[in-house]
Amino acid sequence: MKTYTARASEIEKKWVVIDATGLVVGRLATIIANLLRGKHKPTYTPHMDCGDNVIVVNAEKILLTGNKAKDKVYYWHTGYIGGIKERTPAEYLAGKTPTKVVEKAVERMVPRGPLGRQQMSNLRVYVGPEHPHTAQQPQALDVGALNPKNHNYRKAGGKKVVV
Repeated sequence: MKTYTARASEIEKKWVVIDATGLVVGRLATIIANLLRGKHKPTYTPHMDCGDNVIVVNAEKILLTGNKAKDKVYYWHTGYIGGIKERTPAEYLAGKTPTKVVEKAVERMVPRGPLGRQQMSNLRVYVGPEHPHTAQQPQALDVGALNPKNHNYRKAGGKKVVV
């Protein structure tokens, strides 16, 4: 018996839209990374870009559990001597680019290299509920309904407890 390997002509890409309102970043990022890689399909091929196109709206309304908003730090280097820079997720969410938190979380879950960069080009993250991809007829995916832990609350004795 031979292992099935998808060809480029056999790959079908769908469009999926996800509303990130009230979702925990890490849980959301794992779902998005699996959709981008195509691991949810029976025709998954590790060396091919067989994933779907993912649109994330309301990226500024995501949640970070615990003290991650102020304790987690994103570092980068400018290339100059002493050019190490840092920024927290709270600064990104309050600044010009609140989409960066979701993009970085997903980027670190896809493989590094040319295939990962190609898969990341299928991710589009937007601030607010509007996106310019209505012509592609994306299907809505309710991530909050997949697992009760995806939402920002837990049921505790019949009342909502904010995490």
